[in-house]
Amino acid sequence: MAARLVSLYTTDQTSTLEVILGARNLDDMMSRLAAAKSLTSLDANVVEQVRHFRSSLQRSRRQLATARAQQGKLVVSLAAQKRAIQGRISAENALVSQLHSQIAHLEAEQAAHERALAAAAQARLNAVKLSSASQSSTVVGVTAAAPSGETFVPPSSHTAVVGIAMAQVGKPYVWAAAGPDSFDCSGLIVYAFAQIGISLPHSSYALWDLGVPVSEDQLEPGDILFFDGLGHVGMYIGGGEFVQAPHTGTDVQVTPLSSYQNAYVGARRIL
Repeated sequence: MAARLVSLYTTDQTSTLEVILGARNLDDMMSRLAAAKSLTSLDANVVEQVRHFRSSLQRSRRQLATARAQQGKLVVSLAAQKRAIQGRISAENALVSQLHSQIAHLEAEQAAHERALAAAAQARLNAVKLSSASQSSTVVGVTAAAPSGETFVPPSSHTAVVGIAMAQVGKPYVWAAAGPDSFDCSGLIVYAFAQIGISLPHSSYALWDLGVPVSEDQLEPGDILFFDGLGHVGMYIGGGEFVQAPHTGTDVQVTPLSSYQNAYVGARRIL
C-alpha cells in the first residue's frame, strides 16, 4: 500500500477525460479506459485487504490481552495454591516430628517398664527356685511317691478348660483383659477356669502358688505353664503345645512348647 501511494504521488495520473482525449483511436481509448479501471479496482482491493488485516490485527490484540489477563489470574491462583500446599506440608511435617517424639518417649517408657518387670520377675524366679523343692514336698494328699523316689501327681480333672481356652484363639491381646473379647496371658487362664466354676487370681505370680507342681514329662491338658520368671503363663493342650495370649499386637494362639524352652519355668495343676 505504501508503494502504491508513492507511485501515485511520483507519477502523473490521468483523468478519464485525459484518457479519452489522448487516445489515438477508438481501440486505443478502450484499452486506456480498461487499464485505468483495472488499476482502480486493484487499489480498492489492496485497501480492502489492508482494512481486513487491520481488523484481524485488532481482534488478535484483544484476544492476546484477554489471554494475558487470564494467564495472570492463573499465575496468582497457582501461587496461592502453592502457598497453601506448602503450609499443609509444613504442618504435616511438624505433626510427624511430634509423633516421632511421642513414639520415642513411649518406647523409652515401655523399655524402662519392661526392664523393671524383668528384674522383678528374675527376683521372683530366684525366690521360687529356692522354695520350689520344699513347697512341692509339703503338698498334702495330692502327690504320691514311687519306690524309686519319683513323685507323681493326680491326673488333671479340669481338661474341659482346654476347649474353652482354644475357643478364644484369634482374639486380640489386651493388657489386663480377661475376656470375653480380648485377653492378656493370665486373663485367658482366669477366663477358662471361670467357665467351669473355678475362680483364680488374675496374676501369673499368684497362680504359681496354686495347685501342685507338675514336671514337664507329666504335663496334661489344662496344666498352667509358667515362663519368663513367672511373668508369663499359658495353658498346656497336649502334644507338646500350649495356648497363650503372648503380648500386645498379637492374638490368642497355639505355640509349640519347644519354642519357649529357654523361658520355661515350670507348671502347676489345679486340682
